[in-house]
Amino acid sequence: MRIFENLESEVRGYIRSFPTIFEKGKGALLYDEQGEKYIDFFAGAGTLNYGHNNDKISEALIEYLKNDGVVHGLDLATTAKKNFLQKFSDTILAPRNLEYKIQFTGPTGTNAVETAIKIARMVKGRSNIVSFTNGYHGLTMGALALTGNAFYRDEAYISRSNVSFMPYDGYFGDDVNTIEYLRKFLDDPSSGLDLPAAVILETVQAEGGVNVASSQWLRDLEQVCREYDILLIVDDIQVGNGRTGEFFSFEEAGINPDIITMSKAIGGGLPLALVLLKPELDQWKPGEHTGTFRGNNLAFVASAVALEYWDNDDLSQAVKSKSEVLKTKLEEIAEKYPDANASVRGRGLVYGLELPEKNFASEVSTKCFEKGLIIELAGALDQIVKFLPPLTIKEEVLKEGLDIIDESIGEILQEKKERLTGEF
Repeated sequence: MRIFENLESEVRGYIRSFPTIFEKGKGALLYDEQGEKYIDFFAGAGTLNYGHNNDKISEALIEYLKNDGVVHGLDLATTAKKNFLQKFSDTILAPRNLEYKIQFTGPTGTNAVETAIKIARMVKGRSNIVSFTNGYHGLTMGALALTGNAFYRDEAYISRSNVSFMPYDGYFGDDVNTIEYLRKFLDDPSSGLDLPAAVILETVQAEGGVNVASSQWLRDLEQVCREYDILLIVDDIQVGNGRTGEFFSFEEAGINPDIITMSKAIGGGLPLALVLLKPELDQWKPGEHTGTFRGNNLAFVASAVALEYWDNDDLSQAVKSKSEVLKTKLEEIAEKYPDANASVRGRGLVYGLELPEKNFASEVSTKCFEKGLIIELAGALDQIVKFLPPLTIKEEVLKEGLDIIDESIGEILQEKKERLTGEF
């Protein structure tokens, strides 16, 4: 690991949590240079929904390169882009009766968010954007202003203007309707809340602690947006692409966002980000919002193949089935270890196990890594163990990973007990 310590920036993060050199990956498994196997419950922060080195995707990429397919093309028309657009339209948009224009941005999610808020402000002629407590939308300047976590926000490098934060669903507990709270601010001309151009949210706040908005809350929010002429932006970068069981995370609620941001798994494991916007919002002048890597032809190839998983509902049903396995086991663990004061929440294959004791979740992640499981943390205090396995994970591998979680929590609690009682 010395080469990384000597040459790579101190900003490196995940390498500190998982200090080994990974060499190979297949499906839901990673292997390091010593041949040690690790179950991957992290999946590239949700990028690898279809697993590491998915055979169909890899074969399509190899064939494309062997045929000298265009790799970099700015926003030129290419065969790869044509095929992707047709596949996305036929498989995702048309069956859902959705009508959106597709804009390709720079290759990461934060680029899509920057684009979304820029066009929203331009179309509405208003600068304010409403974001929500515990929201995470990226770390470039505009997206960072929308991100709630204090760890990333610093007066030295962020402009906090033109963003207003409102409480997410459940922020004040079950007894407070935070949509009515928002409505009160919008109704009161002296509230200090400037009428926003848009509201942006994640239907499940993954990085923010796996906070799940109810379908009713989402419908009520959409209604408020319609009443006050506010655009509704859904950030589906991490919890879209099938993560919740449906392709879009908002489908269950039956809402129709004005703008959707997508990245991570949409590229089939390769860098790709896009913005879906209703046709009447597509008011850009040619070249008005640009970038060298807007659209990645290799990712177009990978994505077109990955979208074949959505030709029928087999994957969707598999996600829902494995979701029950995941939820049931986590609830069993929470009940088994009352001293952990654990709680469970999530949807589909994004779940959180909250362990409120300081540093407990971090200890669990470390212990799991020692036992061959990669799992990361979420929440403002890193108090959530976040489950984000590939959607294609085999059920037996999912259960094996969950057993490691069970064992790790049990061992940590036993070690704590022994330290307190002096028993060894």
